Parts: sequence; structure tokens; C-alpha cells
Amino acid sequence: MRVSKLFGKTLREIPAEADTVSHQLLVRAGMVNQLVAGVYSYLPLAWRVLQKIENIVREEMDRAGGQELSLPVLQPLELWQLSGRGEALGKVLFTLYDRRERPLALGPTHEEVITQLVSRNVRSYRDLPLMLYQIQTKFRDEPRPRGGLIRVREFPMKDLYSFDTDEAGLDVSYRKMIEAYRKIYERCGLPALLVEADSGAIGGKDSHEFMLVAGSGEDEIIYCPGCDYAANVEKAVSVKGNIENGAPRKVEEVSTPGMGTIEEVAGFLKVPHSHTLKAVFYVADGKMVFVVIRGDLAVNEIKLKNRLRCTELRLATEAEVIEAGIVAGAASPVGLSGFKVVADDSVSSGTNFVAGGNKPDTHLRNVNYPRDFKADIVADIATARAGERCASCGGVLASTHGIEVGHVFKLGTFLSEKLEAVFIDEKGETHPIVMGCYGIGIGRLLAAAIEQSHDAKGIIWPAPIAPYHVYLCPLYREGTKVTEVSEKLYGEFLAAGLEVLYDDREESPGVKFNDADLLGIPFRVTVSPRTLQKESVELKRRNEKESALVPLAGIADKLKGLIKG
Repeated sequence: MRVSKLFGKTLREIPAEADTVSHQLLVRAGMVNQLVAGVYSYLPLAWRVLQKIENIVREEMDRAGGQELSLPVLQPLELWQLSGRGEALGKVLFTLYDRRERPLALGPTHEEVITQLVSRNVRSYRDLPLMLYQIQTKFRDEPRPRGGLIRVREFPMKDLYSFDTDEAGLDVSYRKMIEAYRKIYERCGLPALLVEADSGAIGGKDSHEFMLVAGSGEDEIIYCPGCDYAANVEKAVSVKGNIENGAPRKVEEVSTPGMGTIEEVAGFLKVPHSHTLKAVFYVADGKMVFVVIRGDLAVNEIKLKNRLRCTELRLATEAEVIEAGIVAGAASPVGLSGFKVVADDSVSSGTNFVAGGNKPDTHLRNVNYPRDFKADIVADIATARAGERCASCGGVLASTHGIEVGHVFKLGTFLSEKLEAVFIDEKGETHPIVMGCYGIGIGRLLAAAIEQSHDAKGIIWPAPIAPYHVYLCPLYREGTKVTEVSEKLYGEFLAAGLEVLYDDREESPGVKFNDADLLGIPFRVTVSPRTLQKESVELKRRNEKESALVPLAGIADKLKGLIKG
């Protein structure tokens, strides 16, 4: 491709609306263009990257035993009502009506559709196992699209679904997909970390995400340097430790004038935060929920939402707390009734805690669970943090940030039971099909690659997914052979199967070099009067500072070897 004919213009200024490095560089490189919030056009350079990623994904899905198909974007809303997931997704689901007023949805994912399709085609255990996938555009009405292609409302995605006769079969399919994903990221030149994850509104049992470590990532990863434990902070666990505070003593009421926060109460009573119990109030699907947790810990709202099995969860407003008759700053579940109480399991990790007295300026000493209060749910609802102990090996946990580029999870029989996707076994008995789901956001992977690999000058593409491998850059000067040699090289490179972006513009060396760096093409070949005097070209890798003179003879073969390597 000649740069003079390439659709899309590079920009020198950073776009004001771009809030991440990948967003800035994609716009500046003329690779994407926003139509409305969270909806982008992919220009030719970005489209080439997407196609390369798709081809790698497709090859590994086929190699793992997947069969590619294509499912409808338009889905009857009735399917989502049958599965019960329409309410779980809520406003994220794009909905519309056809001319007969039948409600439809634009597919945010295809579990329901594929399950119904399989239910109509699978009868016997002999029809299983199956792995079916597609690469298709998805639609989700994200409340806050951000980061360019990181969080959008319309995006290309690979989604594969496995169908097995039992959990053992699902384990095999799950391991196949994890291995296939590892190969995909390796082939794309992108090291990805496997972490434990929450399944979200999709549901399911075991769940893992593949993360590209990047400082700009919106996901926090908790990991242990001493073992292989790693998890999204939404799922991560840690050792909370026991609080040694003596044998349970009699509850004692104490005055705490003007003290409303854990910091104030602990400071006033001269006790560590870990010797207090904190009350937090939530509204879950319209109902008030009283949450209690050790004072040195924070509530993990994803864990809490999963335990409550609710669709919507939010902090209660001050007005709602007052209306419920709760004394903010001095509340505890001791002697309180009329609320669902959820307690973090840290409430049983010690004795003689300080808790609210349920009246102004009053707290209680020596509160013990379960002697002094009961809870409807006791579970781990705390946020694991760096510096805490690893539950696997006892080491000290650390944290980093990453971008989710893949998600796999075991769905089980949740959907197959609801949509009657069953099979008949050897004995003639009917069972629900056991399912797994596996997704990769193709556009997000493109953006994550830039977030992980760039410098102050622009993108640094890993060679396997770069839009072109070679940037042919002639530096023109009247009365020289630069044009003649460059045209000849362009033809030789194409004949050798090299992907070449030929900068045939009459621009200054500075403009050409800046664009070459911005676009991130792995190798730049510069032809100039100086290099031709030595029958050479200047060869420079995008990720290295220094360049080298390389003989013209055999340059195509040399580049092929470098790219392959």
C-alpha cells in the first residue's frame, strides 16, 4: 500500500476526548473514528490488525475442535425472559420492536440463542461433545463508554460455547480452551496472565480471565509472587487473620460524643480498626440490606451482589438510612430487627469488638458473634488487598493493573435446564447438557496491545498483528536514484510476500519518520542518496533506537527472516 493512497490521516495533536494511550494513538494514527459515544469505525490500518487477530483466533479455535457458525444479531426478547438474564443485564441490553410490536434485543452475547439451537439439533449423547463458535459484532449499552476501544457499545467478539454430557467432559473442554487462549496470546505477541474471575451477569461456576498487564488497565489484579495465585480483585481472597482480644466479656455501653466514623471511634477508644465492626447500608433490588464487616476491611460489592443474588445493588442514600430509622455512625446489628443482615466472615475472626449502639453518640464494647447478633448470610464479602496474606501459600499479596482480553467460565446446566437443551444417555435417561462459555473481545485486544506496547513516539506493534511489517521510506532528492530504487524495492518486497507500507509522499524526512514511529510498523527501511552511495539501505526496528546499514542485495530475504523470527 502506498501512503499517498491510504485512507486515514495522521494527527500531531492529542485528541481532547481521548482518555487512554491506546485511544489517543489510534485516533492520531488515523486508525479509528468515533461515530457516537462507544461506537467506532475501523479504518484500513486498524481493520488489517483486527483481521490478523481474527485469523489467529479462528485457527486456534479450529485446532481445538471448534466449529464456526454465525448466529443472528436480532434476538427475541422472550429468550432472555425464559433464561431470566434479561433482568440481570438490565439497561445494558439494547431493545427494540419490529413492525408487529414484537420485542427484540441486539445480541450482547449468544448463550440463549446457541442453547436453543443446540436443543433443536442434539438428541443423543452420541451428538456430544460440541464446541461451536462465531466471530461477530456484539451490542451492549454501556453506561460509561471509555478508553476508546476498551469499553464500547458495539464491538467484534469471538464467543465459543462448549456442550458436554457431564462435568468431567466440561473440565476437558475448559482446559482445551484455556490452552487455546494461551496459544492465541502467544501468537499475537501479547503475554497474558490467567486470573480467577467473577462470572458477572452471565452466571456460571469456575471462571477465569486473561489479563494483559498495563498501568492504564481498569481491572486490579491481586497476585502472589510466591506462588501462582492470581485473581481479579472482584474475586480475590486473602487471609484476614484472627484478632486476639481475650475471652468474650460482657457487653458494655460507652459514650462516643460526635464520633461517627471507624477512624474517629477507634481513635477515641484507643483500639485498632481491626477491633471494630463497621456497618454499611445497601439497597438491593429496592430493599435495604444491613452489612457488617470488620473495621479494617472494605466491602467488595461484587461478592456482596453475588451472595444476595440481586440484579441491582447500590449504597443507600443518607435520606434512605434516616427513613429506615438507622442511626448512621452508631449502627450495628445488635438488637436490630427488620433488616436482612449480611456479615463478612471476619466477624467471627476475633472477640470483644467495638460496634455501634444504635443510638446517637453511643457504642458498645465487647460485641461477639454469634452471641450478640445474628446474620442471615455470613460469607467472604471483603476486598482483598496488597500486603495481606495469600490464602494459598501464606506469602504477601501484591497488586497490579490489567486489561481483560479474554474470559472463560463454566456455565453448567443453568441455561440448558431453562431452555430444555437435553440429551438421552446410553440407558435412555434424559439429562441437561453441561455448558461452558469462552469469549475474546477482538477490538479490546487490539487496544490492549497498544496500551502494553508503545512509547512517546507512538505504537509499537508486535509483528504478528502489525498492519504492515515494513515501512519503506524513501528520502527524495532531485537528481538521485532514490525513486527508481525505492520503486524497485517495493516490487521486490511484494513479490517476496512482505507486507509493505510505501511512503511515496513528497514530505520531509521528519514528517515521514514521525509517521513511521506513530504507526508502529515493526521495520523501517530508509532509502536515501547517502545509503545508495554504499549500495545499502538503513534498517531500523521500531522498538530499537539504533539503525544499521544493510546491503541492498538480499534485503528482502533478510527482512523475511527477521519478521519470521
